[in-house]
Amino acid sequence: MRIGLLTSGGDCAGLNAVIRAVTLRAVLGYGFEVWGIREATHGLLKRPVAAERLTPESVKGILHLGGTILGTTNRGNPFAYPSPDGVPVDRSAEVVAGYHELGLDALIGVGGDGSLAILRRLARQGGWNLVGIPKTIDNDLGHTERSVGFSTAVDIATEAVDRLHVTAASHNRVMVLEVMGRDAGHIALHAGIAGGADVILIPEIPYDIDKVCQKIEARRACGRNFSLVVVAESVRAVDGEVQTYTDAHGQSRYGGIGRVIAEAIARRTGAESRVTVLGHVQRGGSPVALDRLLGAAFGVHAVDLVAQRRFDRAVGWQNRRVIDVPLAEACASFKAVDPHDPLVWTARGLGISFGD
Repeated sequence: MRIGLLTSGGDCAGLNAVIRAVTLRAVLGYGFEVWGIREATHGLLKRPVAAERLTPESVKGILHLGGTILGTTNRGNPFAYPSPDGVPVDRSAEVVAGYHELGLDALIGVGGDGSLAILRRLARQGGWNLVGIPKTIDNDLGHTERSVGFSTAVDIATEAVDRLHVTAASHNRVMVLEVMGRDAGHIALHAGIAGGADVILIPEIPYDIDKVCQKIEARRACGRNFSLVVVAESVRAVDGEVQTYTDAHGQSRYGGIGRVIAEAIARRTGAESRVTVLGHVQRGGSPVALDRLLGAAFGVHAVDLVAQRRFDRAVGWQNRRVIDVPLAEACASFKAVDPHDPLVWTARGLGISFGD
Protein backbone atom coordinates (compact mmCIF):
# COMPACT_ATOMS: atom_id res chain seq x y z
CA MET A 1 0.00 0.00 0.00
CA ARG A 2 0.99 3.60 -0.55
CA ILE A 3 0.06 5.89 2.37
CA GLY A 4 0.00 9.69 2.33
CA LEU A 5 0.71 11.65 5.52
CA LEU A 6 0.11 15.33 6.18
CA THR A 7 0.02 17.69 9.15
CA SER A 8 -2.60 20.44 9.03
CA GLY A 9 -3.69 23.43 11.10
CA GLY A 10 -1.54 25.16 13.69
CA ASP A 11 1.81 23.63 14.52
CA CYS A 12 2.58 22.11 17.90
CA ALA A 13 5.17 19.95 19.62
CA GLY A 14 4.87 16.21 19.00
CA LEU A 15 4.01 16.25 15.30
CA ASN A 16 7.41 14.85 14.32
CA ALA A 17 6.88 12.01 16.78
CA VAL A 18 3.72 11.15 14.82
CA ILE A 19 5.55 11.36 11.48
CA ARG A 20 8.31 9.11 12.75
CA ALA A 21 5.88 6.55 14.20
CA VAL A 22 3.74 6.37 11.07
CA THR A 23 6.82 5.87 8.91
CA LEU A 24 8.43 3.21 11.09
CA ARG A 25 5.23 1.23 11.60
CA ALA A 26 4.19 1.39 7.95
CA VAL A 27 7.59 0.57 6.44
CA LEU A 28 9.03 -1.84 9.00
CA GLY A 29 5.74 -3.40 10.13
CA TYR A 30 3.89 -3.78 6.84
CA GLY A 31 6.24 -2.92 3.99
CA PHE A 32 4.06 0.05 2.95
CA GLU A 33 5.30 3.17 1.19
CA VAL A 34 4.81 6.46 3.03
CA TRP A 35 4.62 9.80 1.22
CA GLY A 36 4.82 12.97 3.27
CA ILE A 37 2.76 15.80 1.77
CA ARG A 38 4.15 19.28 2.29
CA GLU A 39 2.09 22.11 3.81
CA ALA A 40 -1.07 20.03 4.18
CA THR A 41 -3.66 20.46 1.41
CA HIS A 42 -1.52 23.18 -0.18
CA GLY A 43 0.88 20.43 -1.22
CA LEU A 44 -1.93 18.54 -2.91
CA LEU A 45 -2.78 21.65 -4.94
CA LYS A 46 0.68 21.82 -6.50
CA ARG A 47 1.61 20.08 -9.74
CA PRO A 48 3.50 17.92 -9.38
CA VAL A 49 2.19 17.30 -5.89
CA ALA A 50 4.63 18.56 -3.25
CA ALA A 51 5.45 15.27 -1.55
CA GLU A 52 8.47 13.21 -0.58
CA ARG A 53 8.92 9.58 0.25
CA LEU A 54 9.52 8.99 3.96
CA THR A 55 11.79 6.18 5.08
CA PRO A 56 13.19 5.02 8.42
CA GLU A 57 16.43 6.72 7.42
CA SER A 58 14.76 10.05 6.57
CA VAL A 59 12.95 10.29 9.91
CA LYS A 60 16.03 9.65 12.03
CA GLY A 61 16.71 12.33 14.62
CA ILE A 62 13.35 14.11 14.40
CA LEU A 63 11.70 12.75 17.57
CA HIS A 64 12.88 15.62 19.78
CA LEU A 65 12.24 18.39 17.24
CA GLY A 66 9.35 20.85 17.61
CA GLY A 67 7.04 21.74 14.75
CA THR A 68 6.67 19.47 11.72
CA ILE A 69 9.24 18.57 9.08
CA LEU A 70 6.39 18.44 6.53
CA GLY A 71 5.20 21.97 7.20
CA THR A 72 1.59 22.92 7.78
CA THR A 73 -1.00 25.62 7.18
CA ASN A 74 -4.11 26.90 8.93
CA ARG A 75 -5.27 29.01 5.97
CA GLY A 76 -6.64 28.28 2.53
CA ASN A 77 -9.76 26.16 2.98
CA PRO A 78 -9.92 24.26 -0.36
CA PHE A 79 -13.70 24.77 -0.49
CA ALA A 80 -13.32 28.57 -0.17
CA TYR A 81 -9.77 29.24 -1.31
CA PRO A 82 -8.71 32.91 -1.42
CA SER A 83 -8.15 34.24 -4.94
CA PRO A 84 -6.17 37.31 -6.05
CA ASP A 85 -9.37 39.33 -6.45
CA GLY A 86 -10.51 38.41 -2.96
CA VAL A 87 -13.39 36.20 -4.08
CA PRO A 88 -13.20 32.69 -2.54
CA VAL A 89 -13.12 29.84 -5.08
CA ASP A 90 -13.72 26.11 -4.68
CA ARG A 91 -10.46 24.26 -5.38
CA SER A 92 -11.45 21.03 -3.68
CA ALA A 93 -11.45 19.08 -6.96
CA GLU A 94 -7.77 19.98 -7.44
CA VAL A 95 -6.91 18.74 -3.95
CA VAL A 96 -8.83 15.52 -4.56
CA ALA A 97 -6.96 15.03 -7.84
CA GLY A 98 -3.64 15.49 -6.04
CA TYR A 99 -4.38 12.47 -3.83
CA HIS A 100 -5.06 10.32 -6.89
CA GLU A 101 -2.07 11.71 -8.78
CA LEU A 102 0.15 10.39 -5.99
CA GLY A 103 -1.51 7.00 -6.36
CA LEU A 104 -2.39 6.84 -2.68
CA ASP A 105 -4.30 3.97 -1.16
CA ALA A 106 -4.94 5.87 2.08
CA LEU A 107 -4.21 9.16 3.81
CA ILE A 108 -3.38 9.80 7.46
CA GLY A 109 -4.23 13.37 8.42
CA VAL A 110 -3.00 15.00 11.63
CA GLY A 111 -5.07 18.02 12.67
CA GLY A 112 -7.57 19.70 14.92
CA ASP A 113 -11.34 19.71 14.59
CA GLY A 114 -11.41 22.18 11.69
CA SER A 115 -8.63 20.51 9.70
CA LEU A 116 -10.00 17.02 10.20
CA ALA A 117 -13.49 18.12 9.21
CA ILE A 118 -12.15 19.59 5.95
CA LEU A 119 -10.12 16.45 5.24
CA ARG A 120 -13.15 14.27 5.84
CA ARG A 121 -15.23 16.36 3.47
CA LEU A 122 -12.51 16.00 0.82
CA ALA A 123 -12.34 12.26 1.46
CA ARG A 124 -16.05 11.83 0.95
CA GLN A 125 -15.94 13.90 -2.23
CA GLY A 126 -12.94 12.16 -3.71
CA GLY A 127 -13.24 8.61 -2.47
CA TRP A 128 -10.21 8.84 -0.20
CA ASN A 129 -9.46 6.32 2.52
CA LEU A 130 -8.79 8.54 5.53
CA VAL A 131 -7.64 8.07 9.13
CA GLY A 132 -7.36 11.05 11.50
CA ILE A 133 -4.95 11.81 14.35
CA PRO A 134 -5.93 14.58 16.82
CA LYS A 135 -3.49 17.36 17.60
CA THR A 136 -4.24 20.69 19.26
CA ILE A 137 -2.64 22.55 22.13
CA ASP A 138 -6.16 23.58 23.20
CA ASN A 139 -7.04 19.92 23.97
CA ASP A 140 -10.65 20.63 23.00
CA LEU A 141 -11.32 17.62 20.76
CA GLY A 142 -13.89 15.20 22.11
CA HIS A 143 -13.38 11.45 22.41
CA THR A 144 -9.76 11.83 23.47
CA GLU A 145 -8.48 12.78 26.89
CA ARG A 146 -5.33 14.29 25.38
CA SER A 147 -4.31 15.61 21.98
CA VAL A 148 -0.78 15.84 20.62
CA GLY A 149 0.79 19.16 21.63
CA PHE A 150 -1.23 19.87 24.75
CA SER A 151 1.21 18.52 27.33
CA THR A 152 4.11 20.57 25.97
CA ALA A 153 2.01 23.74 25.88
CA VAL A 154 1.04 23.20 29.53
CA ASP A 155 4.66 22.64 30.55
CA ILE A 156 5.75 25.84 28.80
CA ALA A 157 2.93 27.84 30.42
CA THR A 158 3.75 26.36 33.83
CA GLU A 159 7.39 27.34 33.49
CA ALA A 160 6.28 30.89 32.63
CA VAL A 161 4.18 31.04 35.82
CA ASP A 162 7.18 29.80 37.81
CA ARG A 163 9.38 32.54 36.39
CA LEU A 164 6.78 35.26 36.88
CA HIS A 165 6.42 34.26 40.53
CA VAL A 166 9.99 35.41 41.16
CA THR A 167 9.61 38.89 39.71
CA ALA A 168 6.12 39.31 41.17
CA ALA A 169 7.42 38.62 44.68
CA SER A 170 10.53 40.76 44.18
CA HIS A 171 8.56 43.85 43.14
CA ASN A 172 5.21 43.31 44.92
CA ARG A 173 3.43 43.21 41.59
CA VAL A 174 0.38 41.54 40.10
CA MET A 175 1.59 39.52 37.13
CA VAL A 176 -0.99 38.57 34.50
CA LEU A 177 -0.11 35.74 32.12
CA GLU A 178 -2.24 35.41 28.98
CA VAL A 179 -2.13 31.92 27.49
CA MET A 180 -3.73 30.38 24.42
CA GLY A 181 -7.12 28.72 24.58
CA ARG A 182 -9.29 29.52 21.58
CA ASP A 183 -12.57 28.46 23.16
CA ALA A 184 -11.44 26.22 26.02
CA GLY A 185 -9.46 26.89 29.16
CA HIS A 186 -7.54 23.63 29.54
CA ILE A 187 -4.07 25.21 29.27
CA ALA A 188 -4.90 27.99 31.75
CA LEU A 189 -6.47 25.53 34.21
CA HIS A 190 -3.63 23.00 34.15
CA ALA A 191 -0.79 25.53 34.16
CA GLY A 192 -2.49 27.71 36.76
CA ILE A 193 -2.79 24.86 39.23
CA ALA A 194 0.66 23.44 38.48
CA GLY A 195 2.28 26.89 38.75
CA GLY A 196 0.50 27.97 41.91
CA ALA A 197 -1.53 30.84 40.42
CA ASP A 198 -3.87 32.83 42.65
CA VAL A 199 -6.47 33.52 39.97
CA ILE A 200 -7.34 31.43 36.90
CA LEU A 201 -9.73 32.85 34.31
CA ILE A 202 -11.18 30.49 31.70
CA PRO A 203 -13.92 31.01 29.09
CA GLU A 204 -16.17 28.36 30.64
CA ILE A 205 -16.57 30.40 33.85
CA PRO A 206 -17.42 34.08 33.19
CA TYR A 207 -15.44 36.33 35.48
CA ASP A 208 -16.31 39.44 37.48
CA ILE A 209 -13.32 41.79 37.69
CA ASP A 210 -14.47 42.92 41.12
CA LYS A 211 -14.20 39.34 42.37
CA VAL A 212 -10.71 39.10 40.90
CA CYS A 213 -9.69 42.26 42.72
CA GLN A 214 -11.25 41.00 45.96
CA LYS A 215 -8.94 37.99 45.79
CA ILE A 216 -5.90 40.25 45.30
CA GLU A 217 -6.97 42.51 48.18
CA ALA A 218 -7.53 39.49 50.42
CA ARG A 219 -3.97 38.35 49.76
CA ARG A 220 -2.72 41.83 50.62
CA ALA A 221 -4.60 41.73 53.90
CA CYS A 222 -2.70 38.54 54.74
CA GLY A 223 0.64 40.17 53.95
CA ARG A 224 0.97 38.70 50.46
CA ASN A 225 1.67 41.78 48.33
CA PHE A 226 1.93 40.02 44.99
CA SER A 227 -0.40 37.84 42.93
CA LEU A 228 -0.33 35.65 39.82
CA VAL A 229 -3.26 35.69 37.40
CA VAL A 230 -3.44 33.18 34.52
CA VAL A 231 -5.88 34.14 31.76
CA ALA A 232 -7.07 32.15 28.74
CA GLU A 233 -7.16 34.39 25.67
CA SER A 234 -10.90 33.89 25.07
CA VAL A 235 -12.24 34.52 28.59
CA ARG A 236 -15.55 36.28 28.95
CA ALA A 237 -16.63 38.78 31.53
CA VAL A 238 -20.02 38.33 33.17
CA ASP A 239 -21.43 40.77 30.60
CA GLY A 240 -20.40 38.37 27.83
CA GLU A 241 -17.74 40.52 26.19
CA VAL A 242 -14.54 39.00 24.77
CA GLN A 243 -11.39 40.78 23.64
CA THR A 244 -10.55 40.42 19.94
CA TYR A 245 -8.57 42.14 17.22
CA THR A 246 -8.52 42.01 13.42
CA ASP A 247 -5.33 40.66 11.84
CA ALA A 248 -3.71 41.64 8.55
CA HIS A 249 -5.87 39.13 6.69
CA GLY A 250 -9.08 40.63 8.02
CA GLN A 251 -9.75 37.75 10.41
CA SER A 252 -11.01 38.34 13.93
CA ARG A 253 -8.74 36.76 16.54
CA TYR A 254 -8.68 36.53 20.30
CA GLY A 255 -6.01 38.54 22.07
CA GLY A 256 -5.39 41.47 24.38
CA ILE A 257 -7.50 40.36 27.32
CA GLY A 258 -4.42 40.11 29.55
CA ARG A 259 -3.70 43.81 29.10
CA VAL A 260 -7.34 44.71 29.75
CA ILE A 261 -7.41 42.72 32.99
CA ALA A 262 -4.03 44.02 34.18
CA GLU A 263 -5.13 47.63 33.63
CA ALA A 264 -8.43 47.01 35.41
CA ILE A 265 -6.63 45.49 38.40
CA ALA A 266 -4.25 48.44 38.58
CA ARG A 267 -7.13 50.95 38.51
CA ARG A 268 -9.19 49.19 41.14
CA THR A 269 -6.47 48.12 43.58
CA GLY A 270 -3.62 50.53 42.91
CA ALA A 271 -1.33 47.52 42.52
CA GLU A 272 1.52 47.71 40.04
CA SER A 273 0.47 45.26 37.33
CA ARG A 274 2.32 43.73 34.39
CA VAL A 275 1.09 41.47 31.60
CA THR A 276 2.92 38.75 29.68
CA VAL A 277 1.37 37.29 26.54
CA LEU A 278 2.85 33.85 25.98
CA GLY A 279 1.45 33.48 22.46
CA HIS A 280 3.13 31.11 20.04
CA VAL A 281 5.88 30.25 22.49
CA GLN A 282 3.41 27.58 23.64
CA ARG A 283 3.49 25.91 20.22
CA GLY A 284 7.26 25.70 19.81
CA GLY A 285 10.16 23.93 21.40
CA SER A 286 11.04 20.32 21.96
CA PRO A 287 8.07 18.09 22.86
CA VAL A 288 7.89 16.76 26.40
CA ALA A 289 7.96 13.01 26.96
CA LEU A 290 4.17 12.65 27.11
CA ASP A 291 3.66 14.25 23.69
CA ARG A 292 6.35 12.01 22.21
CA LEU A 293 4.66 8.93 23.71
CA LEU A 294 1.22 10.04 22.57
CA GLY A 295 2.47 10.81 19.07
CA ALA A 296 4.12 7.40 18.85
CA ALA A 297 1.02 5.55 20.07
CA PHE A 298 -1.30 7.49 17.76
CA GLY A 299 0.96 6.98 14.73
CA VAL A 300 1.24 3.24 15.22
CA HIS A 301 -2.49 2.79 15.77
CA ALA A 302 -3.36 4.90 12.72
CA VAL A 303 -1.21 2.70 10.47
CA ASP A 304 -2.78 -0.41 11.99
CA LEU A 305 -6.21 0.98 11.08
CA VAL A 306 -5.03 1.47 7.50
CA ALA A 307 -3.69 -2.09 7.36
CA GLN A 308 -7.05 -3.35 8.64
CA ARG A 309 -8.82 -1.15 6.05
CA ARG A 310 -10.78 0.55 8.84
CA PHE A 311 -11.14 4.00 7.38
CA ASP A 312 -13.07 7.14 8.32
CA ARG A 313 -11.81 6.67 11.88
CA ALA A 314 -9.90 8.89 14.31
CA VAL A 315 -7.55 7.64 17.01
CA GLY A 316 -7.75 8.87 20.58
CA TRP A 317 -6.59 8.28 24.15
CA GLN A 318 -8.97 7.09 26.85
CA ASN A 319 -8.38 5.28 30.13
CA ARG A 320 -4.66 4.86 29.47
CA ARG A 321 -5.11 3.17 26.11
CA VAL A 322 -5.37 4.08 22.44
CA ILE A 323 -8.86 3.83 20.98
CA ASP A 324 -10.51 4.80 17.70
CA VAL A 325 -13.88 6.36 17.00
CA PRO A 326 -15.82 7.43 13.89
CA LEU A 327 -14.07 10.46 12.41
CA ALA A 328 -17.37 12.36 12.10
CA GLU A 329 -17.91 12.04 15.85
CA ALA A 330 -14.37 13.17 16.62
CA CYS A 331 -14.78 16.29 14.47
CA ALA A 332 -18.19 17.19 15.85
CA SER A 333 -17.46 16.67 19.54
CA PHE A 334 -16.11 19.74 21.34
CA LYS A 335 -14.58 19.33 24.79
CA ALA A 336 -14.58 22.45 26.95
CA VAL A 337 -13.65 22.57 30.63
CA ASP A 338 -16.56 21.35 32.72
CA PRO A 339 -17.11 23.91 35.51
CA HIS A 340 -17.57 20.90 37.79
CA ASP A 341 -14.42 19.15 36.56
CA PRO A 342 -12.28 17.59 39.31
CA LEU A 343 -9.45 19.98 38.44
CA VAL A 344 -11.75 22.99 38.89
CA TRP A 345 -12.77 21.54 42.25
CA THR A 346 -9.08 21.01 43.09
CA ALA A 347 -8.26 24.62 42.24
CA ARG A 348 -11.08 25.93 44.39
CA GLY A 349 -9.92 23.67 47.21
CA LEU A 350 -6.49 25.31 46.96
CA GLY A 351 -8.04 28.76 47.32
CA ILE A 352 -7.65 29.72 43.66
CA SER A 353 -10.24 32.19 42.42
CA PHE A 354 -12.04 31.89 39.07
CA GLY A 355 -13.43 35.40 39.40
CA ASP A 356 -16.98 34.15 39.96
